[in-house]
Amino acid sequence: MTRLSQLTYRNFLIAAHDALATAVALLVSFYLRFEGEAFFDRLPLLLRILPFFIVLSVVVCYVFNLTTTKWRFISLPDALNILRAATVLTLALLVLDYIFVAPNIVGNPVAPNVLGAFFIGKITIILYFFLEVFFLSGFRFAYRYFRYTRARAHAKAEGASLALLIGRAADAEILLRGIESGAVKRIWPVGVLSPSPADRGQLIRNIPVLGAIDDIEDVVRDFAQRNKPISRIVMAPSAFEPDARPESVLMRARRLGLIVSRLPGLESGETPRLTNVAVEDLLLRPSEKIDYARLEALVRGKAVIVTGGGGSIGSEICERVVTFGAARLLVIENSEPALYAVTEALAAREAGVDIEGRIADIRDRERVLRLMREFSPDIVFHAAALKHVPILERDWSEGVKTNIFGSVNVADAALAAGATAMVMISTDKAIEPVSMLGLTKRFAEMYCQALDHDLAMRLDGKPPMRLISVRFGNVLASNGSVVPKFKAQIDAGGPVTVTHPDMVRFFMTIREACDLVITAATHAVAPAHQDVSVYVLNMGQPVRIVDLAERMIRLSGLEPGHDIEIVFTGMRPGERLNEILFAHQEETVEIGVAGIVAARPRESSLETISAWLATLHQAVNGEQRGLIEAVLNEAIPEFGAGARATIQLAASKIEQAQP
Repeated sequence: MTRLSQLTYRNFLIAAHDALATAVALLVSFYLRFEGEAFFDRLPLLLRILPFFIVLSVVVCYVFNLTTTKWRFISLPDALNILRAATVLTLALLVLDYIFVAPNIVGNPVAPNVLGAFFIGKITIILYFFLEVFFLSGFRFAYRYFRYTRARAHAKAEGASLALLIGRAADAEILLRGIESGAVKRIWPVGVLSPSPADRGQLIRNIPVLGAIDDIEDVVRDFAQRNKPISRIVMAPSAFEPDARPESVLMRARRLGLIVSRLPGLESGETPRLTNVAVEDLLLRPSEKIDYARLEALVRGKAVIVTGGGGSIGSEICERVVTFGAARLLVIENSEPALYAVTEALAAREAGVDIEGRIADIRDRERVLRLMREFSPDIVFHAAALKHVPILERDWSEGVKTNIFGSVNVADAALAAGATAMVMISTDKAIEPVSMLGLTKRFAEMYCQALDHDLAMRLDGKPPMRLISVRFGNVLASNGSVVPKFKAQIDAGGPVTVTHPDMVRFFMTIREACDLVITAATHAVAPAHQDVSVYVLNMGQPVRIVDLAERMIRLSGLEPGHDIEIVFTGMRPGERLNEILFAHQEETVEIGVAGIVAARPRESSLETISAWLATLHQAVNGEQRGLIEAVLNEAIPEFGAGARATIQLAASKIEQAQP
């Protein structure tokens, strides 16, 4: 669809305004320059020229986007476009006068008149430039100011809460624009507290920077004495940087009885909106910068399948796929409530994506094959898995059925359906595994790795489909993570239970993890990168679980050890104190993509893995745990004796505890 076909009635009114502005500017400039009889002598020829010049002005204004820019949001780029349009029209007048009109007036229609008489004249042209800028911009900026004052009036009339903004000037300006445009409602800022000394004493869209973040108590007290009580604090992204001490702000806000909200970062094009402060905001690690254009290039117009699409990771991948412009999305999920929730949420976005949800278990090979064949995906994201470590230590055969055989089914179905890429969500627990979760995920990685290598070898390095695995650690606030557990314990008044004071984990936000998963897929499908099939996300520095618990307690405005106790309960089956990102014998490869490193783990042939799968199938059907462990020991030698002893001890404890 072309830009012209998308013009509305309002755009035609704007075009009429610009045409009228051009006509008035030209007539007034002539009148000011040739006041009296000289003006009326020139008027007949001017009126003959004017219609053609007006048509030219409409075209020029459209080319410089003046016709299609909403006056409500007019800003500096639009002012520059007005200057550009006025400059082009002024140059057109100059050419018209020097080349076409004046030579005919003085009787020499061939040679340009450089020194003789002119119809328009230099002074008239200069006057026209300034008048054109004034008439094109006057009503636009007047309307912009009218909307601004109305937004202020509405905010105050609706009983908007007086608020303090915490953050640097650039962040505060984004929120102020959101308030002025009506995107953010029911708050009105009275001041800004900035961590940057350069901001202090300045005005940001007429809102003063009142001081540093440490001045929060003094500012709130001052406004209370002036009968303008501040009831809310809004924290911008820069307020969560370590130097800004966000936990201190939260504690002070709690003592002052203030509501705290946050303004999310807008790097991915989100609309300004206020949300609650979450524990992800206190993850004192800068997120990786994501190349969103690269992700959109991979997904736009494609047919995508997400298995486990109702889970925390799967649903976020679905959301990102829709955001980046997929044409069709099939969500496969074995939980009916989860499937309903994710499809309803995606449909509510009205993104123009054909969304379909189907109930299916990835263990059901025939159904998975049939669904994928009917949908014909371009890309498959495999997020379905069993992932709770202690539960899989007890129900080990279920982990084998889902994480191994289910992944094999998805990979084979994606290949049969003609997909160009299949991305399996793996885990850092697959590295030198000590748990059934790690073992089953590592085996699934090995199958995808072997199938990917086999396809490349059979087709001279140009496989019809890439199969990759992406490893990352714990995801904050995902299903089964410690964050919901800690939150429930804090809401109940404590205690918060931590397994061990020295236990550390890698953490990422759900959004960052899913964006990097899609980024890894963009790297894998490139022809020059066919030799990499396992990717590891950069998790930054590990976080002590007890530190995370303390942050969450402070996030609630409470003091660890005083308001809420922390109790250590001991390590659970299948756990280890420290997670790792690479096995000792794995080769690592920098791929030139921020936030992602490739791993080259030990490979086994597809024939060998197929033989192991046949034995595993027999062992699962016969409930032979010893045979399963023997196969996994052979397939994954790094699963050492110590790890086997850990699993066996955990299993015996679980069996003894059962009635």
